Amino acid sequence: MSLQSERIQLLMQRLCLTEMVHGYEALAEQAAQKNLPYCDFLEQVLESEANVRQERNIKVRTQLAGFPDLKRLEQFDFKFPAAIDEKKIRELASLRFLERHENAVFLGPPGVGKTHLAVSLGMEAIRHGFSVYFVSLPDLLDRLVQAQAENRMRRKLAHLRKCRLLVLDDIGYRSLDEQATTCLFQLISERYERGSMILTSNKSYGEWGSIFQDNVIASAILDRLLHHSHTINIKGESYRLKDKRKAGVWTPPAAEPATSGGGA
Repeated sequence: MSLQSERIQLLMQRLCLTEMVHGYEALAEQAAQKNLPYCDFLEQVLESEANVRQERNIKVRTQLAGFPDLKRLEQFDFKFPAAIDEKKIRELASLRFLERHENAVFLGPPGVGKTHLAVSLGMEAIRHGFSVYFVSLPDLLDRLVQAQAENRMRRKLAHLRKCRLLVLDDIGYRSLDEQATTCLFQLISERYERGSMILTSNKSYGEWGSIFQDNVIASAILDRLLHHSHTINIKGESYRLKDKRKAGVWTPPAAEPATSGGGA
């Protein structure tokens, strides 16, 4: 290694240009072979450093987001659900709804891909520089109730308000008591017209009153959620059970026969 190379590497290390330290010599050789202008060579070196930093940043923010697993939109089988609005989901993937502080709500039975789509949109948001936090609603409400008991509620809500996209998974898998419902209302009110949310639920809006055990507060929550929102209804059987059904291991329960009545 020449003295000049040593000086260049020391300068790069002092400037924390970690990618340049390992890659600039190869790029310099290529530039010499192609007789590239100095500015073109400098642009290549800086672009290489910037790309590595961006990928490192994406990796860290993806880990901090708390996704249960990593799913991309390209992995989703749009042909499997019996009914799904692919055009609307592609529009959400443009992330314009984040810029407008709008929400997205995925409704459908278990196993139709609601969480997959929520995660994939979250990952797309991270790749475009947005901060994302994913959490199941029951887990989050347990933390909020505890924070309220310890007089940390304001600080907790302020933290949840900062992320550009909050993904709340599994609304409806557990009924909420009055305290948990109040905490959810406070959270949604804090983020109303300030930040976007993606929510997934196995229950229709008409059934949300039974989740919150209070139709009044359910209406107040829905009023804020749906004022600026996109609803995606997904119909079909569970993707997780399709192979078992094909193998004859599992059979969907038969629909109950309609009871005869006296009038139409």
